Amino acid sequence: MERYDVAVLGGGLLGCFMARELRRHPLKVALVEAREDVCTGISRANTAIVYTGCDTKPGTLKTRLCVAACKGFGDLCRELGVPFARRGSLMVSYGPNADQTLQRKMIQGMENGVEGLKLMSGRAALEWEPGLAPGVSSALYAPDTGVTDPWELCYAAWENALANGVTPWFNAPVTDLLPEHGGWRVVTLRGELWAAAVVNCCGLHADQVQELAAPPTVRITPEKADYLILDQGAGHYVNHVIFHEPEEKGKGLTMVPTLDGKLLLGPSEQPGVGSLSATTEAGLAKLRQLAAQVAPELDLELTIRSFAGVRPKPYNVVRAQSIHDFTVTNPARGLWSLIGIKTPGLTCAQALGAWLAPQVADQLGKGELDSTFRPERKAPVRPRELTREARAALVARDPAYGRILCRCGGITEGEVRDAIRRGAVTLDGVKRRTGAGLGRCQGAFCGDRIMALMARMLGVPPEDLQKDGPGSRLLTGGRHGEG
Repeated sequence: MERYDVAVLGGGLLGCFMARELRRHPLKVALVEAREDVCTGISRANTAIVYTGCDTKPGTLKTRLCVAACKGFGDLCRELGVPFARRGSLMVSYGPNADQTLQRKMIQGMENGVEGLKLMSGRAALEWEPGLAPGVSSALYAPDTGVTDPWELCYAAWENALANGVTPWFNAPVTDLLPEHGGWRVVTLRGELWAAAVVNCCGLHADQVQELAAPPTVRITPEKADYLILDQGAGHYVNHVIFHEPEEKGKGLTMVPTLDGKLLLGPSEQPGVGSLSATTEAGLAKLRQLAAQVAPELDLELTIRSFAGVRPKPYNVVRAQSIHDFTVTNPARGLWSLIGIKTPGLTCAQALGAWLAPQVADQLGKGELDSTFRPERKAPVRPRELTREARAALVARDPAYGRILCRCGGITEGEVRDAIRRGAVTLDGVKRRTGAGLGRCQGAFCGDRIMALMARMLGVPPEDLQKDGPGSRLLTGGRHGEG
């Protein structure tokens, strides 16, 4: 049985950053993930917004980490080679009730230490964002709101953790946690390992995993969310991230100009029933209705895809009440659980790891820093972002960077090859690492070419390739020679 100082359970943003931060200390760390790759759960579907902390309750761990994380997010992304832009945000209102909400959030944000907040008149807001519907009564401007690539952020954290010696355990769903010899025997469908400490970052399943070893304290109810993506023709409809604060109670519209020039609308709020990966007609209809109200000139015919996300809603079963802060439990010695971490979870993933990792290391008697840790990760090669001269030199060295596989995104064979070498074993794993298949044709042109390259590099028949994990084969039919 392999032995580790710490086993991190779950390969989403929280788990990957936790593993990375633990390796700042002289610890032997394993990352245990149920699926074939990281970034396959909650982390793969969100708005990609980096929040300032003006919308969270003062005095909470969530607020403290969010405000600090937002201020340092540019440095983090430069360190990890991840794209990031401070778009700034406008929270807009269309009536007196929402005006009062904006005023409260302005006061709250100032109390939380968020810098640069400004209440604006509706007229001033429309001068900045003329595409919004007339009648804006006020707006709250937050200049430090940012936008990133959540997939690249997760992969970057994992690749840096891997480069610093973290051991991957993929295809290893956890089935039991057993106290043993002062630590924990982690039982998975792949095999067993022993760790002196366990950090549970299992997303929607974090409560179930904790209850393998401890009494119930927090339970999770999933909430679904629907999103729309509009093609690059809509990407400049707004200049900032737009938060629509509705006049009546409920969820308003969020509009996000993405880093690749598209426009994201969402999320809706839907009950977490049925397939958690499937969109709902009701949710998409609500987004279209809100878009017509808030951005009447926006051409929804530019929609190229919709997708569903899911968020954990935590509930304290001991106190019988909802939870509105980050929940980090320590129900037994050497066992920590991050349960129900939702918005602003992306913003705070690294900060949560940096906050908890020293506590884990100290309990194991290894709180000193490891001088061999290297925090930098080099960004993947992106030929389309290079100058013409640099691109020509790159192609001369490696012609694969001159062969376009994805016409919509200008993504090359070299980039897809690199993604497979970096760990992509499914078509969506390539998509999330490169952007191939995210354009107007949604992979109709490049899909078969990418599959051929994957089959060749992975040494598997094309019919064994999966779109996104078990049960998602892209091709059907028997293999050659089978009756």
